[in-house]
Amino acid sequence: MSFTRNHRYPSVKKRFAIWAALFSVGTLAMPSTALASKESESLTTDSERYFKSEDIFNLEYVSEVQVSPNGKYVAYVRRSNDIMSDSSRANVWLASVDGKSHRPLLSSKKSYYSIRWSPDGSRLAYLSNEEGKPQLYVRWMDTGQTALVTNVTSNPSNITWSPDGKHIAFTMSVDAKEKPLDIKMPKKPDGAKWSPSFQYITKARYQADGRGILEPAYTHIFIVPADGGTARQLTSGNYHHNGRLSFSPDSDKIYFSANRSDNWEDEPVEGDIFSVDMMGNIAQLTNDKGLESSPVVSPDGKHIAYARRDDEKVMYKNSYLYVMKSDGTDAQNLTKDIDNSVSNFHWKDNKHVYFQQSVRGLAQVDVVSLSGSLKAVAKGLGGTTLGRPYVFGTYHAVDDVVAYTKGRTDRPADLYVTTRNERQLTALNEDVLGHKQLGEVKEIVYPSSIDGEEIQGWYILPPNYDSSKTYPLILEIHGGPNLAYGPVFTAELQRMAAEGYVVFYDNHRGSTGYGERFALLLQGKYSSEYDFSDHMSGVDALIEKGIADPERLFITGGSAGGIASAYAIGLTNRFKAAVVAKPVINWLSKVLTADSGLYQIPFQFPGMPWDNVEHYWKRSPLSLVGNVTTPTMLITGVEDKRTPMSETEQFYQALKIQKVDSVLVKVPGSPHGIASKPSRMIGKVENILAWFKKYDSVQSQSTQVEAQ
Repeated sequence: MSFTRNHRYPSVKKRFAIWAALFSVGTLAMPSTALASKESESLTTDSERYFKSEDIFNLEYVSEVQVSPNGKYVAYVRRSNDIMSDSSRANVWLASVDGKSHRPLLSSKKSYYSIRWSPDGSRLAYLSNEEGKPQLYVRWMDTGQTALVTNVTSNPSNITWSPDGKHIAFTMSVDAKEKPLDIKMPKKPDGAKWSPSFQYITKARYQADGRGILEPAYTHIFIVPADGGTARQLTSGNYHHNGRLSFSPDSDKIYFSANRSDNWEDEPVEGDIFSVDMMGNIAQLTNDKGLESSPVVSPDGKHIAYARRDDEKVMYKNSYLYVMKSDGTDAQNLTKDIDNSVSNFHWKDNKHVYFQQSVRGLAQVDVVSLSGSLKAVAKGLGGTTLGRPYVFGTYHAVDDVVAYTKGRTDRPADLYVTTRNERQLTALNEDVLGHKQLGEVKEIVYPSSIDGEEIQGWYILPPNYDSSKTYPLILEIHGGPNLAYGPVFTAELQRMAAEGYVVFYDNHRGSTGYGERFALLLQGKYSSEYDFSDHMSGVDALIEKGIADPERLFITGGSAGGIASAYAIGLTNRFKAAVVAKPVINWLSKVLTADSGLYQIPFQFPGMPWDNVEHYWKRSPLSLVGNVTTPTMLITGVEDKRTPMSETEQFYQALKIQKVDSVLVKVPGSPHGIASKPSRMIGKVENILAWFKKYDSVQSQSTQVEAQ
């Protein structure tokens, strides 16, 4: 039996049939109140078995893992949601690798994260908002005592222990005293209330999603005694020194990546590896075109592993694992035969390096030797996003012990560990999901109708799926577009399935994890009839399987998925309704108003918008708005700097002018991540479901009958 509202609440006709059946077997001898009670109890039981929006507040997942230096324990960050503050909370727990011990280390209503073991394993450094603004703390593992190490005014990040355990390095933003003009205003009288001072913007990169307008500031490297004291700045200059830090074995140097060119604003994929000593002397080790980043020094200090991506101006290029000598010579590509981006490097010993990659919808951990021999050591990583099924996961390794985040289609990420055999160390959501019936996730692989390109996708069946029936289908399109979905837990899509929909998602061309060629198939074609055909071919395949009802099709997606959704309804009227979340509607305006335009113009388009108007316009859903008849909901965060509200408003106004039924939903205070808070995630998916229900003729008719 399909799980739709009319099945949970039987229609008049169905209730009459139940009454007649009961009468025929003599059950009318029971009091009418008893009958009503039993029917209500059955319905309540069914309702409780399926995934509900309020369940989102109770979900937990593992987001960070750190293996102790002796390989016996894993410290991990356990993320949960707080229904009272409408926020996520991060606590730290400790599990033994043998699975015999599991206990909290730092657990309260505050957040504790970015955990790092000291080299000898006696202490654990972490960041916390325990006293307001995030600061660096250290916990002594034998006594549980903690020390506040920093008292800084900006947020520390990339915390890294020195090998001798005496210092901790970190990066932090430092305000720059830059004034474009020397303005002399008259003195304000005591008690006078004047308007706020003018705001001056002089940088090309002047805004960032989630942060708004950026005050002049640069990220620098600091060092502080591990026992606490004054943090000392090691780098200087009007450059950003972001990303991973790595000490030399003698604790005298820190290796990092930066673009220290005066033209850094115009070079989004340019960066080199540098070192800085304790006196602030900087030396450059690489000078290749492109981005060299994430340096990690080998235990003996003889080699440095790092990531490298070339500077070709296209929307996607693989990042490879390189290893060079510590003086910057003899660089070699250890993953040249791997056709995916690799990241998150950890030395196993002086001759082997662990790394992470995504392959066809799931992440995995591999180890490669300096001679190039390769072996996979852990597969199925994922589950670290609750909302949509992105391929996000992480790991950490010491010697042969590899700890990682791994979920299932019906569970968010738990803590797993492997030495030779895999062991699951946590089961964080059995109390919430153990008694729930979730939608079954199935894989589908099919050719795209436009050119036969193989596309991988998945579909979620409603609970109590009946193969003799067809169901309404929601096509949900991922963002990026150079990202990927996979067979992992997704609260938003499971919620849709719980309302009786088959939910279909695919990794269309442009998705990652299928090689560089596949990721570049959308170069200059984002969005277009090509990715549209990838989606629709999957929809048609599910119709041919007898799963989806061709008269009850719906479409939604966010960010790049919002672009694709808006573009799709300009190419077809097959969908009964659409929800377009945080889209780009007009590329001509988007690249000149959003925080990502400086990257997208040179890497995604053939040239400047004013020189290539026709190309930008062809890629814009607004160019097709004259064809749109599909009822459309638009939803975007008011503070979105990635796909600004002005994009959404253009489409809304155009739809209204054409008398297309539409509604604009603004999410107050939200940047691009409109589902970043639990209530916003719930609000997003419930608005989508309400809009689709309004235009689902079967559900609408059932609701009307039940109301009579």
